[in-house]
Amino acid sequence: MKVITLKQPWATLVAEGIKKYEFRSWKTKYRGKILIHAGVGIDKKELEKYKDLNLKFPSKRILAEVELEDCLELNEDLNKKIINEKNIAYGSKVRTGYAWKFKNIKKIKYDKEIKGKLGLWNIDLNDLYSFD
Repeated sequence: MKVITLKQPWATLVAEGIKKYEFRSWKTKYRGKILIHAGVGIDKKELEKYKDLNLKFPSKRILAEVELEDCLELNEDLNKKIINEKNIAYGSKVRTGYAWKFKNIKKIKYDKEIKGKLGLWNIDLNDLYSFD
């Protein structure tokens, strides 16, 4: 199954359904299910903004399964649309690159540590759900 590693707080915000777009400098033609993995990286400045939500921000864990619905090239109109959603996860920052649009977000409770990787990577579901 496809996996994407995100820094915290972004991985948790996706898992909680708060963040429905992931912004990347590169596009993908892939559409379908993706696992959201929280890497070891933490954006400490951004994490501070979400401390009042009383969420946990684990690292090295699979947190959610989402469906990648679309990969949209960011332009002025799309930036305005996203900013006008007034979602706490987006703010008013104008972005460049691509917006990966997620839907059907399902949290997963999975305690096994997994190393992340750059880009869109694959994991064997048998490895994911094997018992040590």
